[in-house]
Amino acid sequence: MQTEINFDGIVGPSHNYAGLSAGNLAATHNAGRISHPRAAALEGLAKMRANLALGLTQGILLPHRRPDHRWLASLATDHARATPLLRAQAMSASAMWAANAATVSPAPDAADGRCHLTVANLLTMPHRSHEWPETLAQLRLAFADPAFAVHAPVPPPFGDEGAANHMRLCPSHGAPGVEVFVYTIAGGPFPARQHPEASAAVARRHALDPAKTLFVEQSPAAIAAGAFHNDVVAVANERVLFAHEQAFAERETFYADLRRLMPAVEIVEVPAAEVSLADAIASYLFNAQLVTTRDGPTLIVPAEARANAAVWRWLERHRAGNGPIRQVEVVDVKQSMANGGGPACLRLRVVADPARVDPRFLVDVEKIALIEDVVRRCWPETIDPAELADPALVAAIEAAHRALLDALDLSDCFTINHVA
Repeated sequence: MQTEINFDGIVGPSHNYAGLSAGNLAATHNAGRISHPRAAALEGLAKMRANLALGLTQGILLPHRRPDHRWLASLATDHARATPLLRAQAMSASAMWAANAATVSPAPDAADGRCHLTVANLLTMPHRSHEWPETLAQLRLAFADPAFAVHAPVPPPFGDEGAANHMRLCPSHGAPGVEVFVYTIAGGPFPARQHPEASAAVARRHALDPAKTLFVEQSPAAIAAGAFHNDVVAVANERVLFAHEQAFAERETFYADLRRLMPAVEIVEVPAAEVSLADAIASYLFNAQLVTTRDGPTLIVPAEARANAAVWRWLERHRAGNGPIRQVEVVDVKQSMANGGGPACLRLRVVADPARVDPRFLVDVEKIALIEDVVRRCWPETIDPAELADPALVAAIEAAHRALLDALDLSDCFTINHVA
């Protein structure tokens, strides 16, 4: 019963464009623009609905409470008195990008036969550094079954950004696989977000076989071009690795190690001569969901990939040939894309038996319709970052969050603390 479940983050009612993420070109480019939280959440829910139609198992992670009064209090201030920067950081809806929630190792890879999840500390970016307590509380509720082990974050100073810098290749989801941790080295124009020591600590916590665990450096050129996470330039699913030619610092060594550990691997590399790093990052070609459907390996790309001539030309040629990716599905997540998050950013993959997961965190078409109703009634239509201090907006955001928890029977179900 080991099944890949995609847990998508529901876009929160405080979704706004404050431009807080250095190195994320879309986020900084759109700083100060008016966002559309209601439309953003509905786009994400439509993507989940489309995943269900493909036969995928779908879960959810909840938006975090915003503003984060607990975090502001730890800084000896509150939302009314905070500086504009602190206020924006406390209001961020960035937990919507569930790929940064945790790193996940399925039970077949772990020596103790449990599925392990380590919550990401996200300490490099202040607006994300205070997410982990609520993420930890949610994951410990959703995965309370003894089949899971949910770990607190790797401690500072080692930055960890979760599954966005982790890939798994395997013959099938329920079989033992090869886990790939992609780390970054400081020294370029943008912050290095994934520390090699954090990746190594997660691998040890998850009781992984060192012989089947690879640590690979992300290409500095990719980071400098705006690939702030590995999942902006590479994605893997079962036997298929789909990557840009310039994704990894030592790609030939990595590919050789991967082929040695998994001879059946199919590496699909997109040449820089056909799709530049700039086009790959602007279109989020690789920040796609690579999934297994009844039609075989399927790539779920944002509409921006279809709009980019070079990217779409390569995809059409690959699909028409003998490559392993047989289907390409297009989804509209433009509100998330404008803040630097594509289809892959919005989901955390967990290979597990769905019967072992708290059912309140799993969705079908009826539950999606329930959530859509709450969003249409309660989410703000627009937010101007200049309005983040408005008490009426704060009240509306908090009321919307309560309405969602009530609808999902999750009010007062978990507490937030710093307990390891």
